[in-house]
Amino acid sequence: MTTLINPVLDRMRGGQASLGLAVRLGRSPDIARVAKATGHDFLFIDVQHSVFNLETLTSIAHTALAIGVAPLVRVRGLDDPDISLLLDNGVTGIVFPDVADAVGARRAVDLCKFPPVGKRSVCGAYPHFDFRPTPLSEACPALNAATLVVCMIETAEGLRNIEEIAAVPGVDVIHVGANDLLVSLGKTGQFDDPILIEAMDRAIAAAGANGIFAGSGGNRDVARQVAAIQRGARFVTTQTDLGFLTAAAGQWVAGVRKGVGA
Repeated sequence: MTTLINPVLDRMRGGQASLGLAVRLGRSPDIARVAKATGHDFLFIDVQHSVFNLETLTSIAHTALAIGVAPLVRVRGLDDPDISLLLDNGVTGIVFPDVADAVGARRAVDLCKFPPVGKRSVCGAYPHFDFRPTPLSEACPALNAATLVVCMIETAEGLRNIEEIAAVPGVDVIHVGANDLLVSLGKTGQFDDPILIEAMDRAIAAAGANGIFAGSGGNRDVARQVAAIQRGARFVTTQTDLGFLTAAAGQWVAGVRKGVGA
């Protein structure tokens, strides 16, 4: 029987946190190698807030597949027309922003999973198998098992319905998007507010009750990320490539200027 290994699922099922590099700046497939070299398990390619063309996305995905890094794409929403195209061409998971209720979660599953789980259309060959001829009777179950459906909780409505969202069959991760959720709750930027900690704990409990995983995103602080993992979060985005670059570059330049007394 044909099987596929998704490193994100493997690590989370082993009880460990899976760490993702959020990609907003990188346009070369080498960003996948950077992710691997820095210990990341997946790419979180942000199509919602950055401009990528389809060829760039699939080139990055193919390199990531080849080196054991999971290429995930955060799409523009449930109506993004490129979802099935991305999955057919190497992407191994879709992150859906602002999922507000179980209806939206079921639609996300329908878009990403083949029958009988969802309603995704099949094609003739998949890069996930290196384009080897693979009977659809084997390819579809393997791809269903290895394709992540991630539903982001980013609004007060989504938080109210988080238990229902987590219970939808085919959802793999409920991912708390801290920035947008705090804005929605009138707590912009207040990452230590008890309301966000409670939201994360509800996500962890709802995920655990349904045999899936909780994620923490948007909270760009090592100590807070460690705390979320210690409480049970297993899908965590560390920082954006842009954030890493500007932080390191700024620290370096400040060190040089300080060294020369500027």
